[in-house]
Amino acid sequence: MADEQMRQATVGDVVRVVHRRYDPATAEDWDTVGLICGDPDLPVRSVLLAVDATAQSVDEALERGVELLLVHHPLLLRPVSSVAAVEPAGRLIHRLIVGGCALLAAHTNADSAADGVSQVLAELLGVDISAPVIPSHSDSRIGLGRIGDLVEPTTLSEFADKVYDELPLTAHGLRIAGDLQRVVSRVAVCGGSGSDLLADAARLGADVVVTADLKHHNAGDFLAAHDVALIDVSHWASEWPWLSRAARLIETDLAADGFQVKAHVSTIVSDPWTARR
Repeated sequence: MADEQMRQATVGDVVRVVHRRYDPATAEDWDTVGLICGDPDLPVRSVLLAVDATAQSVDEALERGVELLLVHHPLLLRPVSSVAAVEPAGRLIHRLIVGGCALLAAHTNADSAADGVSQVLAELLGVDISAPVIPSHSDSRIGLGRIGDLVEPTTLSEFADKVYDELPLTAHGLRIAGDLQRVVSRVAVCGGSGSDLLADAARLGADVVVTADLKHHNAGDFLAAHDVALIDVSHWASEWPWLSRAARLIETDLAADGFQVKAHVSTIVSDPWTARR
């Protein structure tokens, strides 16, 4: 469709396209996804995608002049009774509203999706995906995590090198549990916190699980019970690769609906750890 035939998109149009791609009905029961602030009728020419709504990502959104900030992590995940500008989240919401920028979150609905967080992570690491680790009740083709096989078996050390090379670098680095010379072929991944999926990944025959936020006792107990290696990466780094896929799909889906909207990806590292010794 020629540019002159394109219609002006609104916040509501972008929300509908995002929800069509990342259905809110597939979000976990505890999650809070969707439009956090913003007028659905306001026009949108460009959007910015980031993992987190932080002071830095809001700065970037306002400096770029985008009309919508799409984040993976909901700013108001826990119930609140006020968004007054006396707390960090309230201040960010006020800045976005005053700056004419809406805020939209796609969290576990984006984790489960066919082109979601874990799907992108698995593809990036060279996994020939066979299934979700925990399939959705409504559709077994989608769900949390992904599992599949490498094209060729390799050592845990070599596979960890690939993980290190493919993911954006953070102070967290990589933590590896297992014999570095063991051969791995079947790989399970979960973008973000995946400790709840470890037993399911082992049941599905994984040789190694790549995820984030593994705690001492979770990892220790799992390793004692299962002959499966672990690679623990930065939470932010495991989810950031999805942003580029989402940006491209959102642009394409909006164009198919007759709207021209530019999607930008923030490169700001919002991992809370800034250094290590």
